[in-house]
Amino acid sequence: MKIVSSLALVVAVGSIFGCSTVPDAQVTNVPMNATAINAGNIARPIMMPDGQATVFWFAVSGESMGSALPGRLQAYIYPGSCGSLGAKPAYDMNDGPNARFYSQASMQYFWKSAPVPVETLRAGGYALVVRESPADGHQAIFCGNLS
Repeated sequence: MKIVSSLALVVAVGSIFGCSTVPDAQVTNVPMNATAINAGNIARPIMMPDGQATVFWFAVSGESMGSALPGRLQAYIYPGSCGSLGAKPAYDMNDGPNARFYSQASMQYFWKSAPVPVETLRAGGYALVVRESPADGHQAIFCGNLS
């Protein structure tokens, strides 16, 4: 079973990155920091344009203690910065498709899409937040500024 899972991961990641029609200059790494409840874990999303939308591909290690397995992570774009988030998200990226893959390295891979051009997000004034599922407390576990 592990061989099948590993093969599925290789095929999925290869198709994601190997067949992209987006020029490298338009793909941006988003530096994210773990919150205090998720210290020691990492999230490495990339942001790229998809017409008038923006797609985020995530690689996430770990979740906070006590989360349901497998966890259902949610992603939001907030106005402001990680140090001063707006009261509510500007974009909720959790209603659309969500692909999840697992590897032997305890990493989770998933993608989300926001209905806003990447240029708008790169202009500043937005933060990307990853939260636990509502069943796990819906606490923010990672945050990164998009400017």
